[in-house]
Order: sequence, then C-alpha cells, then structure tokens
Amino acid sequence: MTIKAGVILPGGSASTQLDQAILAEQSGWDGVFVWEGGYGVDAWGLLAAMAASTTRVKLGTVLTPLPWRRPPKLASQVATLDELSGGRAILTVGVGDIATGMPMTSEDLDIRKRADMMDEGIDVIRSLWAGQQEFHGRHYSYACSHAGLFEALRQPRPDIPIWVVGAWPRPRSMRRVLKCDGVLPQYVDGAGPEALAEVKAWLDERTSRPIDVISEGETPGDDASAAAEVVRPWAEAGASWWLETRWEMPHNSDERMAEISGRIAAGPPVP
Repeated sequence: MTIKAGVILPGGSASTQLDQAILAEQSGWDGVFVWEGGYGVDAWGLLAAMAASTTRVKLGTVLTPLPWRRPPKLASQVATLDELSGGRAILTVGVGDIATGMPMTSEDLDIRKRADMMDEGIDVIRSLWAGQQEFHGRHYSYACSHAGLFEALRQPRPDIPIWVVGAWPRPRSMRRVLKCDGVLPQYVDGAGPEALAEVKAWLDERTSRPIDVISEGETPGDDASAAAEVVRPWAEAGASWWLETRWEMPHNSDERMAEISGRIAAGPPVP
C-alpha cells in the first residue's frame, strides 16, 4: 500500500508560496501544486521559481482551466517547467469552475463547448510535445515549419503527465481520462473510498497503462496517527496520490498562511 502525498497551496503571495514549496520538500512531501485562475499569481512563473529552489518534489497545477487557455502557450510553459525541474512537471486540467468566485475575464461559459475545447486542447498539447509540426481541429489549429522551435524545448516530451478531472460515473468524462495519466475523480453519486475503488476498477478493466487516481482532503498536522487513519482507506482503495487541501477562505491572511505552513512543516500523512 504505497501512496504519494502532495500539498495544494491555496493562495498567498508568490514569495510566500515559494517558501512553502521549499518547506514542503524539506518536510518530506512528494509534490507541490498551485491553482491557476483568470487573474492572480502567475502559476507557471511561480512553479519555475519553485523548480529552481527545489530538487525532488513534483510541481504542477490543481488545476488549470484548459478551455480558457491557449493550448500551444500552455504546452510551452509546461515543457519549460519540465526541463527546468529535471522532469518534475505535472499538468492538471479541468473545464474551469464558474461557481467559486474566481475572477472572470471574458471566458466562454458554455459547459458543452468547454468540454469539447478541453478534449481538443489535450490533443493539441500532446501533439506539440510529440514534436508534431501541424494540427487542425474544430477549436484549435497550428502549423510551424521551424523545427528549431521544437528542438529548443528538447522535443519530444511525451512523458509529461497530464491529470484531468473525471466525473464518475459519466462515460464521456471517464473516456477522456483514458488518454491522460491521472484522474481527479468528481463523484456524481457520492464520494468515498468505495467510489474511488470503482473508478480504479473501471480504469483497470480498460487499460493496462498505469493511471494515477488522486484523492484529496484535510488531515491534522498535530496527530500523525489520526492523519494516517484519514488517508489509509483511500490508499487501500487504490489511490496513488493524496493531496492535502485547505480551501476555506480567506487564503491571504497572515494567520491563514501560518496555518498552511504549519501543516506543511508537520509532514505528509503516512498510512
């Protein structure tokens, strides 16, 4: 029963989050993840600084609203981070959430169109990382005859993991997971380790390729045994990652940042 543990940084200044990433590596966490919205601290500039200041932890987003980004630009940012970090980048994508008070900057809000754009956006990113110089789809297209642009990012880079939100048990959403490397399940009919086990079994029936199944939640930092008990059933159900979250607002107060740093310093939950 092996499970990796990452921490999602909910906010704060860029310098505070950088300090928290360094602290997370020192405290034994396996990954550090930041959120990406329409406006705020730039996720990829921040992650690049983290790459230069750490050596071991995986670095990525939870999550990037892919339909609201330009896929070729995003592919460049992730590939750059992956090179600077020595292969530690993870891209997590979703359709974008309009119900959390995030800044809106003229994004398309139609859920079906966003889902189509995300599917095609994943294909664009994969094709660029594979060194393909042309792509033409319904929403996106690119053509580049200058091979040197691809060589600058040391293409191909097909091994960068893409995690995606998957609505369980909706077939279309789960089929999208099969072309990615990890899933953050969004449970339609109730969450819990049993539901995660169903997701894992569904994936195992359809592919022999390993796909990370991610669980998330909160564990106490002052009781290692209690923290382990929170994570244990998720690990037994087949989760490969536990992501520690602290989403309650506000995120930017000194007290809130001290709380986040304290939980990071206590180390990851070990079932």
